[in-house]
Amino acid sequence: MNIVESLKWRYATKKFDSNKYLSEEKIEAVKKSFCLTPTSYGLEPVKMLIIRDKVLQQELVKHSYNQEQVAQASDLLVFCAIKTINEAYIVDYFNRVKALRGTADEILKPFRDFLISDFGNKTQDEIHNWAVNQVYIALGNLMTVCAAEEIDACPIEGFIPSEYDKILNLTEKGLKSVLVMPIGYRANDDMFAELEKVRKPLNDSVFEL
Repeated sequence: MNIVESLKWRYATKKFDSNKYLSEEKIEAVKKSFCLTPTSYGLEPVKMLIIRDKVLQQELVKHSYNQEQVAQASDLLVFCAIKTINEAYIVDYFNRVKALRGTADEILKPFRDFLISDFGNKTQDEIHNWAVNQVYIALGNLMTVCAAEEIDACPIEGFIPSEYDKILNLTEKGLKSVLVMPIGYRANDDMFAELEKVRKPLNDSVFEL
């Protein structure tokens, strides 16, 4: 399938086949695609937890407004925002740029100093809101990757982040859950699989100047 056909094929899967599991090759593609997601300034204030523990997945259902996909799916992806973006975090990023690209300090310094100052002047809420935006970019990227790989997925905002954070020990890791996405393979009897997509006409969504 070309990419447009892949996007027509995908849908928010409402029922997964709990007897089908993604191969390690598919999971590796998901991992690498997440790491290749572009983010603002390249700072990557995002992390992704992959859960394949069925007992844990079942426990999380009640904190996901009883959406059974969380337990049925082969894997559950939890998209998190990194809570602390400070000078040390930014310096670490620029050290990575220097190590990988060999970029001279005099070239890196102006941008590095700007980001240190800019983030130093932001409130914690402003930084968190910015990081959340990056999480949505990552989710959107992986939804497209999953479609291209013929992996079924269901993006979910409807869950209780505080409960996820507690059960998964995310706070101790400096993370806050933002989105979750079960991935796997659709059940044969998921009635939503064959429904026509409801979208605005192209000329009502896209315009050119």
